[in-house]
Amino acid sequence: MKKVGGNRKKAVLSRVRNEVVYCAIRELNEEKNCPIHLLCSLCKTNRSSYYKWLNRKETDQERENRGLFKEIKAIYQKVEGIYGYRRMTMNLNRKMNKHYNAKRIHRLMKLVGLQAKIRRKKKWDHRPSDNNVADNILNREFTAAHPNEKWVTDITELKYGEGQKAYLSAVLDLYDNSIVSYEIGHRNDNELVFKTIKRALATATLEDEKLLIHSDRGFQYTSNGFKKIVKKKHLTHSMSRVGKCIDNGCMESFWGTLKVERYYLHHYQSFKELQKDIKNYIQFYNQDRLQAKFNGLSPIEYRTKAIA
Repeated sequence: MKKVGGNRKKAVLSRVRNEVVYCAIRELNEEKNCPIHLLCSLCKTNRSSYYKWLNRKETDQERENRGLFKEIKAIYQKVEGIYGYRRMTMNLNRKMNKHYNAKRIHRLMKLVGLQAKIRRKKKWDHRPSDNNVADNILNREFTAAHPNEKWVTDITELKYGEGQKAYLSAVLDLYDNSIVSYEIGHRNDNELVFKTIKRALATATLEDEKLLIHSDRGFQYTSNGFKKIVKKKHLTHSMSRVGKCIDNGCMESFWGTLKVERYYLHHYQSFKELQKDIKNYIQFYNQDRLQAKFNGLSPIEYRTKAIA
């Protein structure tokens, strides 16, 4: 019985592999006008087998899959390969007004060799300080009932040109994971952080209750200047514990997403080029990047719907 089951599995895998090869041959022939005999020779498959597959009676599902292949590739190319099958499913369902199963889209993407770009591991850098340290009030409660109730903030390093450095500071709202404000500068200093926080406070409508803002223990956030901003605006300051970067996990997650979906895909020749692309990505992230946790809405769509 085990041998029969094993043979059946091998037969299914062989059929799937053949279908991938045949689809590739058909696509290259139709789009690039490559000769069939040459493609079959390169793929080490018989022309008769290919033509038998090509001339078979196509089922309704196969016909629909052909259309899905084209839509998947178009979306994949548009976002430069940053979507995995789950986010691809959300975008397909919205675009085509359908309810495709994520497993089906996963199988189709696998057939044509499409997958999300691999995330690079981040090297953590902890710089604890004893000045103006706050407790970890957030305590990894990465949800909020209202906009502008809980913010997280951090700085990340970016590079352009021949190893020149730039620094990106941002504030993220835990209600909808939107980026409230950001600043890109040449120096990792207090002024970069102060500009980011002041811009966020200037554009936000704060409720009567105190806004909680969470950061790590970087020197900017333990400075007297940051403490003055917190006190003046009646904010509650929360800080990650030493060596516990997961305490600011949502902000770290955004950095990873931004880098793997945009920054790692390009080599920036100038600061202006980097600055422009980061601006475009954050706009895309806030307005167009659909998130499963928000039922397929983007952060701004989720916030707007909740307010309405």
